[in-house]
Amino acid sequence: MSKKNAKIHALDGAEMTAEGLSFKGSILEPVVEQCDGCERAIEFDSKKYCPSYAQPAKKWSHGVCNFATHARAGVDKEGKVKVNPLKASKRAARGR
Repeated sequence: MSKKNAKIHALDGAEMTAEGLSFKGSILEPVVEQCDGCERAIEFDSKKYCPSYAQPAKKWSHGVCNFATHARAGVDKEGKVKVNPLKASKRAARGR
């Protein structure tokens, strides 16, 4: 099965209801702006949804979504890895 066919079948059985997109007993909310570029986001009736998590906005409220395929936790906007100063001082003391 190709990647494109896998995406088509990821929301197999989903149907639009008055509350939103119903999938496997839960209501999926459309993805948020931070999800742009994620490979998991799938288009259904001209809106994109995440089959991995029903409420994407809550996943992004505490930092980077752990399901995101386009973003990494621990990296700032400039692309530099964030370093914990306490751990860095301990590593320096051990000579690493």
